[in-house]
Amino acid sequence: MKRKSGEERREEIVRALLDLTAERGTREISTQAIADRVGIAQPTIFRHFPTRDAIFRAALDSIGRKLLDVLTPMLSGRGPADVRLRKLLSRQLRFISRRKGLPRLIFSERLHLEDPELKAVVRDIIDRYTARLEELLRDGVHQGCFRQDLDTAETARLIVALIQGLVMRWSLSDFEFPLDQQGDVLWRLLEPALRAPQGQPAQASGPHANTSD
Repeated sequence: MKRKSGEERREEIVRALLDLTAERGTREISTQAIADRVGIAQPTIFRHFPTRDAIFRAALDSIGRKLLDVLTPMLSGRGPADVRLRKLLSRQLRFISRRKGLPRLIFSERLHLEDPELKAVVRDIIDRYTARLEELLRDGVHQGCFRQDLDTAETARLIVALIQGLVMRWSLSDFEFPLDQQGDVLWRLLEPALRAPQGQPAQASGPHANTSD
């Protein structure tokens, strides 16, 4: 049997942590429980992570990187910004729906009160995502997809808040509704507020002027 690499083992440990968090919340998670879920001895955990909190931080850092990788084609791609935003909402919710432990961790007391470093990791992920989302909205204004008077910074923060609220409701309901099907619901809510009035021309100059295919 091929021995797993350190990277593969760390990925297994992180996945086990998130699975257990979805089932039990953060308070009931021990390194022994993680080791049992992976099928390894507890000391093996500490060959890869110095502490349990380090596993939590690694989990969030890994999810943040993967999420931005998944969303980059919409955030930085070409084509109509409204189409890209609609796809982004659906893809983001589908990504989260496959990681049920994520909202239980993000909305936990551990993150908000007990671990400032963990909170800083989440804030950095949200800040980077919000900045990229604001760029997408600016693309839409330049293309004429979105209203010229749109406050892109405030709108980006609002969209993030809407997604967070939806994910929290999903977690509080014990995942009883299909989160991955809520992208179209969000879009129907956002589109009337974003859509440019008929006849509004696209901006003819500036760094985002030629962003459509």
